[in-house]
Parts: sequence; C-alpha cells; structure tokens
Amino acid sequence: MRKFTSVHDLGDLQSALAEAFEIKRDRFQFTELGRNKTLLMIFFNSSLRTRLSTQKAAMNLGMNTMVLDVNQGAWKLETERGVVMDGDKPEHLLEAIPVMGCYCDIIGVRSFARFESKEDDYTEKIINQFIQYSGRPVFSMEAATGHPLQSFADLITIEEYKKTARPKVVMTWAPHPRALPQAVPNSFAEWMNATDYEFVITHPEGYELDPKFVGNARVEYDQRKAFEGADFIYAKNWAAYTDPNYGKVLSTDRSWTVDAEKMALTNNAYFMHCLPVRRNMIVTDDVIESPQSIVIPEAANREISAQTVLKKLLMGLK
Repeated sequence: MRKFTSVHDLGDLQSALAEAFEIKRDRFQFTELGRNKTLLMIFFNSSLRTRLSTQKAAMNLGMNTMVLDVNQGAWKLETERGVVMDGDKPEHLLEAIPVMGCYCDIIGVRSFARFESKEDDYTEKIINQFIQYSGRPVFSMEAATGHPLQSFADLITIEEYKKTARPKVVMTWAPHPRALPQAVPNSFAEWMNATDYEFVITHPEGYELDPKFVGNARVEYDQRKAFEGADFIYAKNWAAYTDPNYGKVLSTDRSWTVDAEKMALTNNAYFMHCLPVRRNMIVTDDVIESPQSIVIPEAANREISAQTVLKKLLMGLK
C-alpha cells in the first residue's frame, strides 16, 4: 500500500479487520518492521487523539517519529500556484513537500477543509500535493473531505460491540455553534457502505452530504423515526455541503441533541462520537456518561487503526 485516504485503499475489508484484531492482541509483534524507519506527522490543524494515537502506533512498530506543527515553529507555507510571494508566507509547499520527503520514510498529513472553495476542498488539494510530490507513502490523518483513520477505528469498535451480524447503525446530525467540515460524516458513511450493516443517516433538510459518500444509505429526516430499533447511534455535526450554503451553519436546533428520550427509542443502542464533543449540544451528559457510551473504547481503537495502516505502508516499502 502506497497511500491511505479511504476504505478503498485497504483492499479486502475483512482481511484488514482481521489484521487489526491481530495487532490489538499483541501490539508489539511487528516492532522489527519499523526499525530504522521514520514517520513524519504534519499538522496544519489541531489534534489530540490523532497525534497521540498515531505516534503511539508508530512506536509500537519500532519507528522513529517526527512531528511538524505547520502553525507553530515552522515557516508559513504558500499553497497556491502562480502567487507572487510578497506577503507573510516565505516558503512554497511545492518546495517544502519534497524536502520533507528527504527526511522520512512515511508521511501523515492532517489538513481540514477551509470552506473558502468547495472545489479546492473536495479535490483534496493539500494532501494530494503530498501524494504527488513527496516521493513517500502518504496517509490521511484527516483531510478536507475524509477522516479514514477515525472511520476505521469506528468500524473496529462496532465489530467488537455488535450483538447481531447485521446491526442497524444510525449517523445523526446534531447541533454545534461552529461550522464543522463534512470529513468525519463523509468517511463514516463511506466505511459503513463498505459493510453489510443496515445504515441510516438522519439530519435536517439542507444538511445533505455529497451523494458520493451517502451511497446506499437510507436518508431519514425524522430523527426519532431513524433511531427506532438502532443498535448504534453515531452523533456528529457538519456544516452544509450543498450550494449556495457550502460551509455554513443553517441550524443550531437543540431538538436534534441526542438525549435519553431518543436513546430509549433504540434497541439499547451504543452511543458513539469521534470526540471532542460539545456536551449538551451534541449529546446530553447522561447519555455520554451512560454504560452504553463507548466513546472511550472508540478513541482507544484509533491506535489500532493507525497501526494497521502504518503496518501496511511499511510492508509496501519492502
């Protein structure tokens, strides 16, 4: 494997899951694979789980790790072609990327949607430049339109906790005070569509996602109806995708907050969220603190998803 930006890069999904569970049983069985190899993690945006879990995963594989926070302690980077660089950005990404590639064996990139240009966001302008110009295997630590490491961890978690072969999984929009990218919901939908689960997306009108990611999911505008009989509830906010409202907050309707009353409509469903979560906007305290909340095991599985991906990338170097 030379890159990882979606579920399609993994190959056979069941084999990838089996590999992930093998790693979870013994995280240190492949330490020789990464010996004398270096991972460079590049952050254009803030991170907690992604930074810690990916660095830990690399260390489990015997790798050296370097972390570059582009917004702190590095030159400001110009990303546009044809720009007269007479402003506050002294270095262009097209020189910086191959230089970074000189110092490492694998590159992880985290760069959110900017909501300045839908075309730039949905063509994944930043991470695709790393794939094209670094000369190294590149994986997404969240990009403008997807967060595959998170969705892989979500899938691992559902496989661990499911009580039926084909659970009903519901992804619900919930209110948030700020405009958030569609990356997590896009990826979650993409990964759920790669399974045989019953998958439902519920959101207010105006919050439709890119049909490419929605795929075969059933879209339900009545949140309570969507929750009926669900085995897993995955809550997430996202800003509008459709024009002319791309990147805008259309609603902060608190009636969409996940609460105990709505969870009572489910089949004693597990509650999931990628974190960080705005309590009592996305989800009430009693739900996220309930025994059915699996947000912490879900976050712990970020280490496993990252290690599985890094293992595959390292094997591709042989």
